[in-house]
Amino acid sequence: MRVLSPDDNGIAQALTILRQGGVVAHATETCYGFACDLSNKDAVQKLFSIKNRPADQPVSGLFENIEHAQEFVEWNARAEELANEHLPGPLTLILPLKKNPPFFLYPTPRGGNSLGIRISSYPLAETIVKLFGKPITTTSANLHGKENPYSAEDILTQYKEAAVQPDVILDSGVLPKNPPSTVINLVSPDEQIHRKGSVKPSKQTL
Repeated sequence: MRVLSPDDNGIAQALTILRQGGVVAHATETCYGFACDLSNKDAVQKLFSIKNRPADQPVSGLFENIEHAQEFVEWNARAEELANEHLPGPLTLILPLKKNPPFFLYPTPRGGNSLGIRISSYPLAETIVKLFGKPITTTSANLHGKENPYSAEDILTQYKEAAVQPDVILDSGVLPKNPPSTVINLVSPDEQIHRKGSVKPSKQTL
């Protein structure tokens, strides 16, 4: 894997890799994450192979803004409420995928009926998804079951002997060890918090 600076040249090379179906590690507001083209089934399969991630554990999608996400998922009033309070930021909202989106997305290599939505507050992540022009994956850049990485060195160490490796790391230095995103499932009216992070959601208004 190549390690690049997150400058204009490095970002341009990373975008080329993404368009070719590759996997790029980059910094976010929580930890380093893996990005690939969420509309490319083969790219998502490669990502799952790199992470050694079980095929039934979906990854989330990173979007440029809420309006972009609304093209792909069934938005609702609670999503709007939480998004207005906490997005962009470390919050993942799981919502049903639309039946007729602009194009299909693959939260797993086999597809899926719902998708976790992320709108990042980290400038590099914002830039990548904006310039790419399509949703990308967002999932921690670690082997499944291993610790979240907070530096390029963490990733290099974990993958030193891995058979399948990411294509590129955009090295933004050492990140603070922030908590992961809060994950809230809004597929049914009875919302469920799947993971507690730094965001503390307000109570649901009736």
